[in-house]
Amino acid sequence: MTSIIRLARLEDAEELLAIYTPYVKDTAISFEYQAPSLEDFRQRMQTINQTYPYLVAEINGELVGYAYACTFHQREAYQWLAELAIYLAPHAQGLGLGRLFYEHLENCLTAQGVLAALACIATTEEPDAYLNNNSQEFHEHLGYHVVGHFKEAGFKFGHWYDMKWLKKKLADNPEHPQPILPFYKTDLYQSYYNKTRF
Repeated sequence: MTSIIRLARLEDAEELLAIYTPYVKDTAISFEYQAPSLEDFRQRMQTINQTYPYLVAEINGELVGYAYACTFHQREAYQWLAELAIYLAPHAQGLGLGRLFYEHLENCLTAQGVLAALACIATTEEPDAYLNNNSQEFHEHLGYHVVGHFKEAGFKFGHWYDMKWLKKKLADNPEHPQPILPFYKTDLYQSYYNKTRF
């Protein structure tokens, strides 16, 4: 079995959108009601790639998941925070890819000078067919801690769902932080461009 993690390319967009669409249509993990068009999805990728890592996992040449970091907030004073997201194809779940993706993203963000990673997740007091609380358990296992809880924040499939922010420090806050680097300017960029095995 040949397995790699590499930078996403625009030509991956159609396959990645196919992975994401069921999260929109069949779950409350995504609070979108409709999956984006292919053009919109490509635009999202391009926007993220200007600053942050956007990674995909391949197993035997098949794209089985993707993960990326993105801007927490547009204001400059927030630049040392980054939000993470991850989506896996159903048959790729339970293989440890989620943990692996987060390790890679955290390493990339540290190289950029990002000081903390954030995750915004949907949760529910009563698990149902659309949502369980596995995401919170996953993040807490990796060292993330709940820093915000918004009750009944999203309505989907006839139900109200909570939203939580979780945070993990990647480095201590310096007194005078330097502006973060775009990922493509870091020393790690070339290794992901050339594909990294796992």
